[in-house]
Amino acid sequence: MTDPIVEEFDLYLAPAEREMVERAKEFGQRVVAPGARAWEYERRHPTEALRAACAEGFCGIELSPAFGGRGLRFSTKMRVAEELARYDFGFAFSLLNHHNVTVRIAAGKSALAERLVPRMLSGEAIGCSAFTEPGHGSDLVGLTTLATKVDGGWTLSGEKAWICNAAVADVIITLAQTSPVAGSKGIASFIVEADRPGFLRQSAYALHGAHAIGVAGFRLENYFAPDNALLDPPGTAFKATLSGINGARCYVAAMCAGMLESAIGHAVRYAGERQAFGRKVIEFQGLRWSLVDVQTDLAAMRLLAYRAARQIDAGQSAEESAAYAKKFAGDRTIGHIAACIQVMGANGLRSDHPLMRHLAAAKTACFTDGTTEMMNERLGKLMMHRYLVADVDTP
Repeated sequence: MTDPIVEEFDLYLAPAEREMVERAKEFGQRVVAPGARAWEYERRHPTEALRAACAEGFCGIELSPAFGGRGLRFSTKMRVAEELARYDFGFAFSLLNHHNVTVRIAAGKSALAERLVPRMLSGEAIGCSAFTEPGHGSDLVGLTTLATKVDGGWTLSGEKAWICNAAVADVIITLAQTSPVAGSKGIASFIVEADRPGFLRQSAYALHGAHAIGVAGFRLENYFAPDNALLDPPGTAFKATLSGINGARCYVAAMCAGMLESAIGHAVRYAGERQAFGRKVIEFQGLRWSLVDVQTDLAAMRLLAYRAARQIDAGQSAEESAAYAKKFAGDRTIGHIAACIQVMGANGLRSDHPLMRHLAAAKTACFTDGTTEMMNERLGKLMMHRYLVADVDTP
């Protein structure tokens, strides 16, 4: 039985968008669900499954039809991510990062885009975005990767860390500082190709719960990026990077909702069959009520994420609504998945159930695209502006 909140939101989507969501449901059951356990415990990136997802059109959801994409709205991408995260958060996150890089490069409308985007759309080349560094996480202004202008292009040197898809990526949008004294105005973004001299890939991180993200790092040692590899020049790259953050916070919240619904489903089905003290576990009021608490917050989580998605579709600012959705998901998902595990007892720990993977992945979600603390800071500033500035004359 589908959640009425989901059914209502999907009616807001156009027929082609609903068809894409239905395709994601089928792909999740057919490809992601059977592979998720192996990707996690065998410590490998689901590269072939990612290419299969590209063949299904999931890499071209928001991509312009001029490049062979579908040109659908953000909400479609969010719903696809939510459905796939029911089976594996890491895979869904890996796919979205590849998709987003493909769309960003295509937007440049350069000769380099004409060469790379078809390969990325087919899954032949995998993309990723490289912002964070060993000493700088969300503080993009403090990055130390340097770009020096030379004849015909730029020389890039520095190290990146905690980069989704970096374990296998072929095409990387990389932030670098062109003028350390200029702060954010000196930051530029470049298209880096992994098969060019000066790119040194590092080993993948062994993550718990989200190994399929393919997180790794790399070094650039006098890497030459030709002039046509400059994607966003100094003065525009920082703003361009931040413009995608609200969308990411929104779909991460929706992905948490997907994991949480998966956890509830496993817990309820188990408790509906398991006998204890002469009756089914689901008949114990305390456990049943704990699952009602989970279901209630799942509804709130979806409403927050879906509201932000509608604003993004409409071209409105979703800064506040996306931060609320991300904060709420970060605050509630971990404890609620743990509650679902508690209902299943020790069986909830077994690897043939996805709940422990979901639990670890939910912690990963707390760090991606801004921590809960960063959401509090952002929302706190908006709150102060609302009540101390905008409404200064209100009695």
